[in-house]
Amino acid sequence: MRLRALLETDALGLRLLGGQDELDRTVRGVMTTDLRDPSRYLSGGELVLTGLAWRRDASDSEPFVRILAGAGVAGLAAGEAELGDIPADLVEACDHHRLPLFAVHETVAFATITEHVVRQVSGERAGDLAAVVDRHRRLMTSGPAGGGPEVVLDLLTSDLDLRAWVLSPTGRQIAGAGTPLPGPLGATLAGHHLAATRTGRRAPHRAAVAGTTYSLFPIRNTGRGAVPAARDVRESVLSDWLLAVEADASDWPAARLDLLQGVTQLIAVERDRREAARTVRRRLAQEVLELVQAGAAPAEIAARLRVAAPVLLPGLGVAPQWQVVVARVDWTAADATAPGGVPGDIAGGPVAQALLEEILVDPAVSGPDSADRIAVAHTGEEAIALVPLPAGPTPLPDTVGDATDTDADADAGLPADGDGAVRETGTRAPAAAGAGTGAGAKPGTVAAPTAAPQDPALHADALLAAVREPLSAGLADDGRLTLGVSAAVHSAEGLRGALEEARHARRVAAARPGRVCAAGHHELASHVLLLPFVPDDVRRAFTARLLDPLRDYDRRHRAELIETLEAFLDCDGSWTRCAARLHLHVNTLRYRVGRIEQLTGRDLSRLEDKLDFFLALRMS
Repeated sequence: MRLRALLETDALGLRLLGGQDELDRTVRGVMTTDLRDPSRYLSGGELVLTGLAWRRDASDSEPFVRILAGAGVAGLAAGEAELGDIPADLVEACDHHRLPLFAVHETVAFATITEHVVRQVSGERAGDLAAVVDRHRRLMTSGPAGGGPEVVLDLLTSDLDLRAWVLSPTGRQIAGAGTPLPGPLGATLAGHHLAATRTGRRAPHRAAVAGTTYSLFPIRNTGRGAVPAARDVRESVLSDWLLAVEADASDWPAARLDLLQGVTQLIAVERDRREAARTVRRRLAQEVLELVQAGAAPAEIAARLRVAAPVLLPGLGVAPQWQVVVARVDWTAADATAPGGVPGDIAGGPVAQALLEEILVDPAVSGPDSADRIAVAHTGEEAIALVPLPAGPTPLPDTVGDATDTDADADAGLPADGDGAVRETGTRAPAAAGAGTGAGAKPGTVAAPTAAPQDPALHADALLAAVREPLSAGLADDGRLTLGVSAAVHSAEGLRGALEEARHARRVAAARPGRVCAAGHHELASHVLLLPFVPDDVRRAFTARLLDPLRDYDRRHRAELIETLEAFLDCDGSWTRCAARLHLHVNTLRYRVGRIEQLTGRDLSRLEDKLDFFLALRMS
């Protein structure tokens, strides 16, 4: 409630002595005190009632008011029963700190004011809160002009003094009023929500982060026209939005909880609208995918891409490059005794489709749906994304795709290229690669100095960096997400090779441990491709033969032979660079390497032995 409302209530007998311009401040509670320093009991937003027993002389008023203002109280009400008129020094101090000051008539008990404020802030607000929801329902049902979720969040802030944000299942902010929620905080809250949902706890869920309490409400449309509830929570847990409210709802009255549930239903209407808007993009992706998998002619595929490009990249003018991303969500058999668990398998395709649409959105982007340039289809248990990229520098030829049809590409408005594909080579190096060095260049060869172009391509690790924590919470102990990313292609015939490349990369990711794993196309031409498929018993035997003698020696003598071996290989066998890295004299390094060779019977000057040590370290 507002201070103005207190002043307008005749039964309270309040008289304003200062702060006319601050009467729109919100009162969240009442605190009565005669302590000289009550700061430890203040949290902000209170109307402070005092009988002035703390005041001995005029010098006491300034520090007392300064403490109240620093604590963020809404106002000060001083009783006239003790001193009669309110001292001028208190009025002056409140005016200096812009703190509203009221005089309480001696016939009005502080208990009367306290009871009135508490009643207004809690129970009697139910009618006003319902009016807020009803007002926004009219806004939302009037169509897009209603303003979307931002409008209802603005109302929550202005009418209920609640800061709230709508978050995706990965913690990305979809809507908010006022200050944006920091990305890491959003991911943490989403993780709390997903973990609580998976354990079957009843919403709203409570999360305390950095000393602030948040209440987390699932956003589901349970009204008219709502989609039937999922038979298993795992079918929807990774696609539902949530409402994060900066407040502890554990002690809210039923009326306020019902109100917030109504708000989530209103926001769910907007979510359903956005879901319906994805239908066109999904259909485009499905049509292209079917043509690619059926082995259709490049000209036919290119024609479909030409239709898709204006939808996914309005105003681009020419067809872009494309990348293919394949994702799969696998669940173990549900436990019928677990919360939300039912017998039977769960269709992974739709879950992976919704999740991939979310993952491909830039986590730094909020506001209107920024997934409007992503087309995701699902087939069987896989979700397959066709991601357009802005046209970049002219690429070097590549080998993705097994046919050339430059005439067909030219007819379709696509750039022609002899092999129909582009990898991230010298002109499109991955972020982790050295700038200006081509992937196919000889070691030590450096390209001519040029300005490094911006790389718009997707990278497997970067896709999951911001979402790994919340998704791991949602997958819990029985779910797994694996994802593969192809190289960029810029011709129709390259799409088939890109699809197979992304699928192979996903299988590499699936061979790794962890709940959320990804692999990129560059790993398909590396030893990394082979290591995950080595049986565990072979791994253990291989690494034990080479590394156990060194580990045993390190335990007995603290000789750091394993660390020395890793550094020596990482420095390509350079004695001087390795000694500098380890802060050792070269002679000391030679002694350690000699000890490694003696213990293992290997020769670190031989390429074969270096390779065996390298693989053993990678698999250990």
